Amino acid sequence: MTFKEIKSFEEAEQYLYDMPRFTSKHSITETREFLKKLGNPDLSMKIIHVAGTNGKGSTCAYLNSVMLEAGIHTGLFTSPHLVDVCERIKIDGKDISHEEFYDSFMQIYRMIDFETLEKGGDAYHPTFFEYLFFMAMIIFKKAGIEWCILETGLGGLLDATNSVVTKEVAVITRIDLDHTEYLGDTKALIAVQKAGIITKGKPVVFSDYVPEASEAIRKEAARIGSSKTIAIGEPEVKVWLNLPENIAFSLVDGYYKNVSLCLDTIALYQVENASLAVKTIEAAGLTERISAVCLQRGIEKCHWAGRMEEVLPDVFVDGAHNPDGIRAFLSTAKSDGVEKDGKTRRLVFGVVGDKDYSSMIREISESGLFESIVITPLHTGRSADPETLREIFEKCVTVPFEVVKNPKEALDKMLREQSSLKAEGKEGFRLYIAGSLYLVGEIKAICQS
Repeated sequence: MTFKEIKSFEEAEQYLYDMPRFTSKHSITETREFLKKLGNPDLSMKIIHVAGTNGKGSTCAYLNSVMLEAGIHTGLFTSPHLVDVCERIKIDGKDISHEEFYDSFMQIYRMIDFETLEKGGDAYHPTFFEYLFFMAMIIFKKAGIEWCILETGLGGLLDATNSVVTKEVAVITRIDLDHTEYLGDTKALIAVQKAGIITKGKPVVFSDYVPEASEAIRKEAARIGSSKTIAIGEPEVKVWLNLPENIAFSLVDGYYKNVSLCLDTIALYQVENASLAVKTIEAAGLTERISAVCLQRGIEKCHWAGRMEEVLPDVFVDGAHNPDGIRAFLSTAKSDGVEKDGKTRRLVFGVVGDKDYSSMIREISESGLFESIVITPLHTGRSADPETLREIFEKCVTVPFEVVKNPKEALDKMLREQSSLKAEGKEGFRLYIAGSLYLVGEIKAICQS
């Protein structure tokens, strides 16, 4: 790495993007040492640490929303962002400013030993994710937050966020096969990596829907010495009303009893994530500060962008980015009830190349939900080759599909066809856009502009 002058938010942001995203270069010990140099900011706050394959960000968002409803001062660190990098760091539910981003970036930048690095020597330089994590810790300490909700980036045990000294609660969302080159090729092995965030003497709350993952988490919790294991599965949760715009469900809970909750979303998978958040509130010892009314209001007010989000009339984006995510997305789409209005469904699909897109495409094909599909590459070097996707679709699907050269053209094409059908007096179709959070981010940026 070579030193260069960084004079603006834009330059700081570009500097981070020019760095590698995934690396095992730094150990937890090295990351922890750098945190010490920053003044141990993590020791100034209580931390809830969240790992898992799917649902991490949503679970964090529900937790944050409930805490804010009760007047608790929070910091939220999540990834990835959809449109603006400042989305990753929130104080009391609001994105940090570009100025706060730049100031914290420079505080770390000034600590890097560029002279040694330029000579080829061994000096610590944070990776992309580590850098943002350090920035969040600095910002949270300066803001004097009480509770930090911290989402892991990749895995758990070796993730940069696991360098914090302790956590009040570890939370593990649903496990699936993803990032197998880093985390292992079975759900049990991946669960062990995720369970690496568990702290001795502290509780762990986890999603109990994948038996082999649950068994691995329980074993790790016992080995590490967790004070309590709290599982959330089908026996505790009952969906009793699924409407076109929201979902009502009940949760059997030790403190709140049989509490009724409402989600401001059509995404069925959010019932599981909201339930994890409720159990985490109890595990964190916050029930005396958070009444049942605050809990209900916080859950209902929560909005997490990019998860079954309606960005335009009858246009929904969803961050389904692996086979389990696609299954959850399809389950919600199947229950949307558009047939009652005489509508059909269409799909725009884009995915990054390191995902199991063959399985994702098979799930889409077997669902039989879409009358046509548009494939589009993403504006990232990680995008899957559209021609490779075309070949897989040719083998799997029986409905019309085509490749369009970019997300904007794909969206424009679908909107034109929606308008044309409505002009003819027809009900038209509901458009879903899924396959990658990168795709969701691009579509949201297009809609905003």
